[in-house]
Amino acid sequence: MSYKKYKKFEPVKLENREWPSKTIDKAPIWCSVDLRDGNQALPVPMNVDKKTKMFNLLKDMGFKEIEVGFPSASKAEFEFTRKLIEENMLDDDMTIQVLTQAREKLIAKTFDAIDGCKRAIVHVYNSTSTLQRKVVFKKNRKEIIDIAVEGVKLVKEFAKKSNVEEITLEYSPESFTGTELDFALEICEAVIATWNPTKENKIIINLPATVEMSMPNIYADQIEWFCKNISCRENVIISVHTHNDRGTGVAATELAMLAGADRVEGTLFGNGERTGNLDLLTVAMNLYSQGINPRLNIIDINNIINIYEECTMLKVHERHPYAGELVYTAFSGSHQDAIKKGLDCYNNENNDYWEVPYLPINPADIGREYEAIIRINSQSGKGGIAYILESQYGYKLPKKMHPEVGTIVQKVTDNTGKELNPNEILNIFTKEYIEQENSAIVLNNFTSKIENKKAKLKDVEVTMVAELTFKNEEKTIKGKGNGPIAAFVNGVRELNIPKFKLVEYEEHSMNGGADAQAVAYIGLINENGVTKYGIGKDSNINLASIKALISAVNRHMK
Repeated sequence: MSYKKYKKFEPVKLENREWPSKTIDKAPIWCSVDLRDGNQALPVPMNVDKKTKMFNLLKDMGFKEIEVGFPSASKAEFEFTRKLIEENMLDDDMTIQVLTQAREKLIAKTFDAIDGCKRAIVHVYNSTSTLQRKVVFKKNRKEIIDIAVEGVKLVKEFAKKSNVEEITLEYSPESFTGTELDFALEICEAVIATWNPTKENKIIINLPATVEMSMPNIYADQIEWFCKNISCRENVIISVHTHNDRGTGVAATELAMLAGADRVEGTLFGNGERTGNLDLLTVAMNLYSQGINPRLNIIDINNIINIYEECTMLKVHERHPYAGELVYTAFSGSHQDAIKKGLDCYNNENNDYWEVPYLPINPADIGREYEAIIRINSQSGKGGIAYILESQYGYKLPKKMHPEVGTIVQKVTDNTGKELNPNEILNIFTKEYIEQENSAIVLNNFTSKIENKKAKLKDVEVTMVAELTFKNEEKTIKGKGNGPIAAFVNGVRELNIPKFKLVEYEEHSMNGGADAQAVAYIGLINENGVTKYGIGKDSNINLASIKALISAVNRHMK
């Protein structure tokens, strides 16, 4: 690897930097560039119908500023902009943004596209980076400044004659991160002086990481340096537009917000050139997870994904932050156990704050279901399986029973190498404990009665008679005890079965009403110290208990 041919990005000489000690306490001004920057990066760009559908999604999500296109670049872009205006698709508090290069013909076409609009941002840009000045444009600093100033003069002239009620200028020194800071400041000051913004009619200075060239802390230094050195800061909205070449576009944006950025441009799920633009959803959800109102409607993430995938023909990755199919799924056994305990604690206690291990937000907040949180494969543990059986099917397994059930299910995943869905887990569980096949003992009939009804409760004696199939032979057993279970235990000892001792008993109702099913769990320990559990289910709690006992005995006799 010839790494020595790459130069280290020079740090910013910033005395007394302030952004590291600041915190974010409010959402920025959001601007979606899905319909322009995102669209140009698609293998098959959106047609007018798809752009309309995407626009309506962004509008429903609460975006007030949307870059709708580059209307001077193509007929489709122009027609889409006109459609939004002529069909009154813009709310009164919305602003459309249109991009144009600093050339008279293109600016004129841009103003034709926005004619009659109530509020628009005209976004002018030209590349200012050292490299592009050298190898692309072959122009010096003054010549690059002249391009920007001339473009702004043209926008100002067209704005005076325009039929648009309110026009805001946005200027981007494209490839800001590759531009000398003093030159970026110089060209922006020239633009500001030409436009002459006020507190009431501010200018947007957009400082894009067109190519992400450094660690995000250096980008933050660049933004703080610029904010401290720009004149008439009160008349300027500092905007950032990061890309993701180094994989830190979100971090760069968040640190830039600490450094003074007022406004953020990006796309849904980070769609954009090369490795993509900033992912607006991730930044918004990061704010949400810190108790900050993101001022975007993101409560139905599934709908957002569906429309995005339909319009862009791209897929949202399974591990995408917050939105991915697997991000609220735990495969690790220890994770599953912690999630179960955390959810139990959260649901049973009156908590003001969401605190569940491994889940930074409540999936239900964005339209996700708890059923998708835990999935079972060979890496899963007892906690996740117990959670599935309880949350989806109502079986509240005794804590000591979790390892046994986990081992049974995991044996299947080890043999198949497949992930098991909840229904498959239930089938394994049911066959092992409830619908046992080729069992040593099968209960055919059971009756019991209390012998001395007038005695004190502690002296009550129950007599039971049970008809069984034991190793394919019909048997009738009788027993007495202080309850139906004790009576059955004493009676079943008549059969040729290993000795055992009852060490655990739990029961609960699975549902309410007259047809409620009772479930009983019994643990038996044999002479070798091995404990195995059985489960019984019946509308009669006594029968459920007897079935659980037989289930446990059968499992010992396998």
